[in-house]
Amino acid sequence: MLLADRLIDKAHAAYGRVALLRWKAGKGDLRTATWPEAAGRSSLTKSDAVCNICGWRGRGFKGVAHSESALCPTCGSISRDRFLYWCWTRRTGYDPTAKVLETSPRLDQTYRDKMAERVDYTSSDYDESAHKGAMRLDLQDIALPDNTLDIVLTPHVLEHVPDTDKALSELFRVMKPGGHVFLQIPLPQSKTAPPTEPEYHGDNTLVYWRFGWDLADMIRSAGFVCDVLVTSELRDAALEKRSFQYGGADCDVDDLMSGADPDAMTVVADASQAERHGFRPPFQFVTFDCHKPV
Repeated sequence: MLLADRLIDKAHAAYGRVALLRWKAGKGDLRTATWPEAAGRSSLTKSDAVCNICGWRGRGFKGVAHSESALCPTCGSISRDRFLYWCWTRRTGYDPTAKVLETSPRLDQTYRDKMAERVDYTSSDYDESAHKGAMRLDLQDIALPDNTLDIVLTPHVLEHVPDTDKALSELFRVMKPGGHVFLQIPLPQSKTAPPTEPEYHGDNTLVYWRFGWDLADMIRSAGFVCDVLVTSELRDAALEKRSFQYGGADCDVDDLMSGADPDAMTVVADASQAERHGFRPPFQFVTFDCHKPV
């Protein structure tokens, strides 16, 4: 074996040992700790992709640049999972006692067990037809007491809920003062409207609303402070009044960008971070930080 190969092997082994020791010690922000499994599967040489959920590093995610692709080979996250997680870890401080609810998480039990080691975590689903949760929960009638939760992670769920105002009101009710709902939805157009014909997503769940930028106003009407979280590349495009080339039928990008207000956007990831973690194309990664005032 060449000297360079031996050094690489030693570096990989050291990375795995450090990850395992850090995980067992439980020190620092565990939300950003590398899973020992991910360390073992990582490549430290010529790695240009990093999963911010499990810490895997390698030559690239599997698939293409799309919110529903760019798969992590260790934890199974796709790019939108990683951006939602990124928003949470960038916008809130770490508290291992924080009560965190994730609605309809698409990641498996390994991910959920890891989350439960990091925070006071539980998951929910409405009918458990596509995602098994620890509890069944309807966002329009949340069976939890007032002021219960510190964090809600809700990825691509609200568009499947008939009564948006009721769901936002219920989320506001169950959040503790100072709590955050990180609300992620597809944003296929500039203004909110119902689909013109029946629309279903990959899990055969009916879509009631195709949201636009005005969702931020609905969130504020429910009592939240709302920040619209984006990558720098999206805000730059809005500043320059330009759109993106996109051949997919799931988003009218020109219409979406025609209503994009750069002054209403909060950048949470720059271009290099977006490249490293797979937050591309930029218009697919808009997430609403709904903060309940203290």
